[in-house]
Amino acid sequence: MPDRQVRYRRILLKLSGEALVGAEGFGIDPAVLKRVASDLLEVHSMGVQTSVVIGGGNIFRGLHASEYGLTRVPADQMGMLATVINAIALGEVVNSLGGEARVMSAIDMNKISEPYVRGKALNHLKERRIVIFGAGTGNPYFSTDTAAALRAMEMGAEVLLKATKVDGVYPDDPVEDPSAKPFLKLTYQEMLKRNLRVMDMTAVTLAMGQNLPIIVFNLRKEGSIQNVVLGERVGTLISGE
Repeated sequence: MPDRQVRYRRILLKLSGEALVGAEGFGIDPAVLKRVASDLLEVHSMGVQTSVVIGGGNIFRGLHASEYGLTRVPADQMGMLATVINAIALGEVVNSLGGEARVMSAIDMNKISEPYVRGKALNHLKERRIVIFGAGTGNPYFSTDTAAALRAMEMGAEVLLKATKVDGVYPDDPVEDPSAKPFLKLTYQEMLKRNLRVMDMTAVTLAMGQNLPIIVFNLRKEGSIQNVVLGERVGTLISGE
């Protein structure tokens, strides 16, 4: 059902590796993976050009390098490899459900994924393919949130969707304070001033520089991605206004 009354026609979804975890708390849960792929295909069927940046925290987190006796750079590189594992898994499930996905890696892995080339990625979007970006920016010290902001700008996305396990951005940790309510709207400056760490500050600063709106929402709620794309009030909108 292409070209439904959608608000955003080109999006980038930032999906954490933890979003793919099931009850075991580690790795990839097949049921969760299938649900995420189905949600992407539903949005895609609405005529929305869709790309994804995926994290790798369900497999390895470079920030925990010292626990393994590793220095930061190789640990971050291991984290990048983890994101490619997730990207391949998501891409294959999208394909198995009748979609067409392309996995593109910021680190050359020609045997298992396409190298990231901006022009080719844009062409995939125009050819109605879902593009899944792995390996972050390809550089250590940069989070996959920052990679998502960068790729969103390179792809000309109208909005960056940050999928989380809570209903938006909160003034306080909703786990520690169950009475906390999410913000409906924040400016970039408010995010930075309050040091609200639901998203990497470098990513927020990048988005602010190009006035790229960010919507932080709860991926676990059924139909959440579709509702965001349709312009319904979901999660927290972060913008310049």
